[in-house]
Amino acid sequence: MDDLTLSELRALVAVERERGFSSAAVDLGLTQSAVSHAVRAAERKIGTVLFQRGRHGATPTPAGEVVAGHARRVLRMLEVMKAEAYGAAGGPATGTIRLAAFRSAAFHLLPSALARFGARHPKVTVDVRIVRDIGRGIAGEVLDGRADIGVTTLPVHVDGLVVKELFAEPYVFAYPAGHPDPRGLPIIDWHENCSAETSRWWKRQEWLPAGQMTVEDDGVLVSMVGHGLGAAIVPLLSLIGCSPKVATDDLGAEPPTRSVGYVTTGEMTGWSVLRDLIAELRTMRGS
Repeated sequence: MDDLTLSELRALVAVERERGFSSAAVDLGLTQSAVSHAVRAAERKIGTVLFQRGRHGATPTPAGEVVAGHARRVLRMLEVMKAEAYGAAGGPATGTIRLAAFRSAAFHLLPSALARFGARHPKVTVDVRIVRDIGRGIAGEVLDGRADIGVTTLPVHVDGLVVKELFAEPYVFAYPAGHPDPRGLPIIDWHENCSAETSRWWKRQEWLPAGQMTVEDDGVLVSMVGHGLGAAIVPLLSLIGCSPKVATDDLGAEPPTRSVGYVTTGEMTGWSVLRDLIAELRTMRGS
């Protein structure tokens, strides 16, 4: 198979992102025919159709999704190569690290770690994006080349990544402060609370009423608990900085726990600046 050119890789990524040839051409500053030619050349070299063409644009095939992910990672590694070469030549560390994280980690854990990292690497930018940790979630963003590293809940059900635990935290019972019968309240849940261990624990609790409300994220959940709308089973991280209107109680000797870790790709572990960021993330174990 002939090697794909950089222009072909960029065209694949742009068409997959824009879901169309004309908009990809505008993004790349090329003609539509040039983008179409690059994609056709890539399909010929790879040996399969990567996009389904239609009146409403271009939809990646399953093969196209995979190839676009690899293309993004290849292009990203070229950027990392330049940054590493600059550092090896004696220049300060530069570049941008793309970090995906779930909401409460981004709000409560990352700021202190990023402040320490930024003090050592003032010319490196960390672009933090909040991603819902559902399905492929954060791990999928990393595997598809849209993020360099992710802070996520474990286990990760996406193959092909480097996965390490940072810390584990217990769940607690959160309820409106001063409520006379908190265990009689309806339970509020949130979409990302989908740990298999938590689900098994939940089913064993005869005292626990069925969830009567499900909300977008744990921040909304904690706010609703504080307003007296119900109680919740939440990890400690979700309660950092919460209103004094929210009280907590432990869940006994063997409460459910949530494991938080980071995910990245094998090639990204060779980037010295990313390794320094990982070292800062590891300090979150004692937070």
